[in-house]
Amino acid sequence: MPASALSTQPPGIRRATTADIPLLRDMAERTWRKSYAAILSPAQMDYMLTRMYALDVIAREIADGVIWELAVHDEAPIGFHACAFDSADQSLKLHKLYVLPAAQGMGFGKALLARVRALAGTLGARKVWLQVNKNNASAIRAYERAGYCVERASVFDIGGGFVMDDFIMALAIPANHPFSTKDAAPMGT
Repeated sequence: MPASALSTQPPGIRRATTADIPLLRDMAERTWRKSYAAILSPAQMDYMLTRMYALDVIAREIADGVIWELAVHDEAPIGFHACAFDSADQSLKLHKLYVLPAAQGMGFGKALLARVRALAGTLGARKVWLQVNKNNASAIRAYERAGYCVERASVFDIGGGFVMDDFIMALAIPANHPFSTKDAAPMGT
């Protein structure tokens, strides 16, 4: 979809279902190939996409309560996020957040981050945290603009001879967060 075809209206955000799994996989593939071309080798991208976005993996995550949501603009899917609440430490882990390359730079990522923050407050999370590749400068800048701070650097062995060399970033959620339950309801549904 050409960038010029998009307006600045916020996306509708809805809960993804098992029927959306092939779409989520396709969107991840298209986004990763462009976004990580200068960061990861094609072999590592293939390995990670298979490991993280196989149809059965996404289905299992949805069944296990991982929140997958799809962002839609002008009836076209433009991005998604996946996150999971941990009640033991009152945190929400943002596992994934991607916007299709043609829709990047238009505020849709910001809208998805705002949605995640609203979910965190509604679920009672005290922080949102994520992992981001140390070389993904544009994502790091976006997270910093949204209030996230680097907590530490970590290297994770993910098998297959590959590692993830990441920053752990976090956003504190105040006890009296300024969001209402309506803010955490999916938009546009």
